[in-house]
Amino acid sequence: MDRIPTPESAAVKYAVLQPRRRKPFSMIREFQLADWFTLGNAICGMGALFSSMSYIHTGEVKHIYFAAALVFVALVFDVVDGRVARWRHTSSAMGRELDSLADVISFGVAPAMIAYSCGMQGFFDRIVLVYFVACGVSRLARYNVTAEALSEGGDKVKYFEGTPIPTSVMLVLLLAVAAWLDVLGPDLWFGEFEIAGLIFHPLVLLFAVSGSLMISRIRIPKP
Repeated sequence: MDRIPTPESAAVKYAVLQPRRRKPFSMIREFQLADWFTLGNAICGMGALFSSMSYIHTGEVKHIYFAAALVFVALVFDVVDGRVARWRHTSSAMGRELDSLADVISFGVAPAMIAYSCGMQGFFDRIVLVYFVACGVSRLARYNVTAEALSEGGDKVKYFEGTPIPTSVMLVLLLAVAAWLDVLGPDLWFGEFEIAGLIFHPLVLLFAVSGSLMISRIRIPKP
């Protein structure tokens, strides 16, 4: 004899068949404490980009100082988010990807944009700056796919392969000093040259060196 479904069994069956409704802002709710510091890193990087563009528009050197300061604040967030993740044992694949995306903005795109704002706007300058950003992106991608192997079976990566992308803060510091000394645009150190009718600033080669070191195979012990 067929059983007559009770209201309770019908409710259970309905709940099973219905797709699980996700709460509003569910992704934000799943963020760990370290992820918020990582977002702070990205926000500072975006602020540095806006300040660089403000300098191009207004010519007021204070915007270069502010952009450089934001990159250094981003570095602080980058250091803190890693320490918080290890302290709370909350490292995740999402956190690692989020960290890489924030680093691309703050230590790849932002330094290149600051350099462009400071006068490295020639055709060859742009090629070098694009190369620098591409190296930074490639370096972070390689780190993400090799992190497990670099940890050598432990919980922590033992060494960096290639210089970390946050080392670009040294280039930002150099540009901040150039702004302070009022040697921007055609007055940049080492001057500017015209090659086949196109402008080139030798100082931009520092970005080429930095990018090349990022994608190199040199091993740097991780503290």
